[in-house]
Amino acid sequence: MKRTAVYAGSFDPPTNGHLWMIQQGAALFDELVVALAVNPDKPGFFSREERLAVLREMVGDIPGNVRVEAVNHGFLVDFARELGANYLLRGIRNTIDLEYEKPMARMNARMEPSIQSVFLMPPGELEHVSSSYVRGFVGVTGWERWVEACVPPCVYRLIASRA
Repeated sequence: MKRTAVYAGSFDPPTNGHLWMIQQGAALFDELVVALAVNPDKPGFFSREERLAVLREMVGDIPGNVRVEAVNHGFLVDFARELGANYLLRGIRNTIDLEYEKPMARMNARMEPSIQSVFLMPPGELEHVSSSYVRGFVGVTGWERWVEACVPPCVYRLIASRA
């Protein structure tokens, strides 16, 4: 049976933590779908189209069967089922992420028992890297060196072109 996972996020902007998760997912699963979901509670830093483009550039050199798709509506677990996915890949950086992800995983399991949530912990140097952290740096004097350390080169180029 083909092992297909969906790794979803708003990726606004994509970070080195996201890239690490994608690389790990590509190694663990036969197919990994990176799913761009728009979070209506988060203000947009990049447009949906910009995020799709930069995510596709990020995954271009990753060995394995990785593709980028947009989630256009509904629940993530329904999107995963429509793709024939067996797994939802999620990252846990700290206890805050764990407390957020636990009820989500349980609800997803109730909605679609055939799809299992799989959690990975990134290495310590990525624990504090988040999209909101990166957005908060942009514009502060000296931001370039800190942002460049937190995001893939293609993402940094896009951020720098707008600053």
